[in-house]
Amino acid sequence: MINKIVQKLADAMAGIKDGSTVLLGGFGAVGQPNQLLDALTEQGAKHLTVVANNAGTGRKGLAGLMAAGRVDKIICSFPRSAGSVVFEELQAAGKLELELVAQGTLAERIRAGGAGIPAFFTATAYGTYIGEGKEVREYDGRKYILERAIKADVALVEAWQADRWGNLRYRTSGRNFNPVMATAADLTIVQTQHIVELGELGPDDIHTPSIYVDRVIHIPYGDPPMAQPMD
Repeated sequence: MINKIVQKLADAMAGIKDGSTVLLGGFGAVGQPNQLLDALTEQGAKHLTVVANNAGTGRKGLAGLMAAGRVDKIICSFPRSAGSVVFEELQAAGKLELELVAQGTLAERIRAGGAGIPAFFTATAYGTYIGEGKEVREYDGRKYILERAIKADVALVEAWQADRWGNLRYRTSGRNFNPVMATAADLTIVQTQHIVELGELGPDDIHTPSIYVDRVIHIPYGDPPMAQPMD
């Protein structure tokens, strides 16, 4: 019987190694799997590269992981935002490498990684410092730069509903980067607000098929970082 549900956050984080590249779902705080991030901080893996839309706010979640000294590099589109104090402190101290990527390019690099496409050309960032040193080609009179796909060791995702096979449904803006990131990692770990029975999710309601998912943990909305075992 296929059952990808785990009962403890420690089990969800098992096997994540030092030096891993971690895809982090969410757009700002919306749809970001903060309990998984706290559990990763507790798990202890270090020298991580994190790929995310932003660089965290306050001192919890992604910011907490960075504050603990576990992240060497972040690849993101919006590193500075209201409350990005940890990122700014680490950058000023020279303790965090930043790779800045336009948001659409970031999404496409991850999608390409999940689809098995090694690279693609885009006009975005041509002629800017972001495009410096990248291969340039001209098509129909316009210049394009080569961008490499992103394929990661781990993806941390938040879903609205999941079944025991790992089929996922997201809710409204919580969908954002989560579906594409779930496809582009060797190990995809999901925190979900609701567990449903097999068959409750209709075919048109499944945004991420179970084939992409390895582990699921039930984290009801508003629960503290340490999830309680389910009955």
